[in-house]
Amino acid sequence: MSDVNRPALSHERIRQLDHACLWHPFTPMQAWFEEDPVVIVHGDGNELIGDDGRRYLDGVSSLWCNVHGHNHPELNAAITAQLGRVAHTTLLGLTHVPAVQLAERLVGLAPPGLTRVFYSDSGATAEEAALKMALQYWHLSGQPGKTRFASLVQAYHGDTLGAVGVGYSETFHRFFKPVLADALRLTPPHVRRWRDRLSHDEALDLAVGEARDSIAREADVLAAVVVEPLMQGAAGMWPHPPDYLRALREATTEAGVLLVCDEVATGFGRTGTMFACEQAGIAPDLLCVAKGITGGYLPLAATLATERVHDAFLGPPAAGRTFYHGHTYTGNPLGCAAALASLDIFERERTLDRLGPKIHRLEQLLARHVAPLPHVADVRQRGVMVGIELAADATARRPYPAADRMGARVVLETRRRGVIVRPLGDVVVLMPPLSITADELERLVTVVRDAIVEVAGT
Repeated sequence: MSDVNRPALSHERIRQLDHACLWHPFTPMQAWFEEDPVVIVHGDGNELIGDDGRRYLDGVSSLWCNVHGHNHPELNAAITAQLGRVAHTTLLGLTHVPAVQLAERLVGLAPPGLTRVFYSDSGATAEEAALKMALQYWHLSGQPGKTRFASLVQAYHGDTLGAVGVGYSETFHRFFKPVLADALRLTPPHVRRWRDRLSHDEALDLAVGEARDSIAREADVLAAVVVEPLMQGAAGMWPHPPDYLRALREATTEAGVLLVCDEVATGFGRTGTMFACEQAGIAPDLLCVAKGITGGYLPLAATLATERVHDAFLGPPAAGRTFYHGHTYTGNPLGCAAALASLDIFERERTLDRLGPKIHRLEQLLARHVAPLPHVADVRQRGVMVGIELAADATARRPYPAADRMGARVVLETRRRGVIVRPLGDVVVLMPPLSITADELERLVTVVRDAIVEVAGT
């Protein structure tokens, strides 16, 4: 039945069906049953529109992926044009034009040396591909004992089991711990600054020293170090300086360990450059991208590899060196067409050039209106990625009891005021589309400030 002939549902019927049939991601379902859901039916620029006609500023880019706004005519046109050709065809034993063209564009944009593009469907699947590439690479290179991974404390790299084992967030993943591989955890600078109240330089020196020693000590068994460059997203929006990323690249190179940069969240302009690792002047061995790759329109991801990694898999079919990994919708033509159109918009609208002043303005607004609030313990920003940490006692850094759900309550209050953001525990996350306007930035920060004051008090 087409949309034209499908009967309209009342808001109450949608609510009933949702509560009866759906299981929402990252959502406490018992609490959800008590809510009247916002039903999104339309998008317009940087706003989402509910079934009651109310407009909401998309302050979190529809989970960190929307880049140029909703209902963008150029993206719509690219997808529609591709629909008139073919919606999907496999890359197993075949190829198609959008996949080839996008691969060329990505190689041209990526840090130097990343010359091969392996498509998948989401951030987690891009990570899984990278992990399996690293393991098989070392096996094919005559070092099958290199089977361990390293990552940062409280890192998050997706929710499939391999990605969970590398990343591991206690809040999200504790139930699966018995079946996860044991990864080496490196302590990033922010943990030492926050926990031990060290200066920036002291924290960086200790973090770099630990990373160098640990990577060197475990070099014989380490396949790769996996890191989100410059900003750990789901860990709570924790930034680290470019110097730390440079140190990880140096340490992995010296130890003969691969470096995997997870730019699923940080890529495509979120930190102010196309890829965050550009700001450190480094190139990883494997680069994972997703979310903003299609402008936030369709599921698509990619793992970029160096020629050195790729060539280890070469050989006659009988040699068994093939990378036996993939997905049904790997390199979906519609997704590739959307990604190509998104990159065209980056160029034509000079998105990155125009982003710098927005980032600076966001920093000013947060410093003026949010950071001084008595229950804001910290404001962390890298580009348009922001985490606002709430605390019962900001000076002593004493958190609220988990049962208070302060982050969730602030988010619900911002929604009542016409802005959509998301919590990570008691960290309120802001990550607007790169297309956000100056007036919308003012609206975003003002509403978040007012919501914090309403819920936490002055």
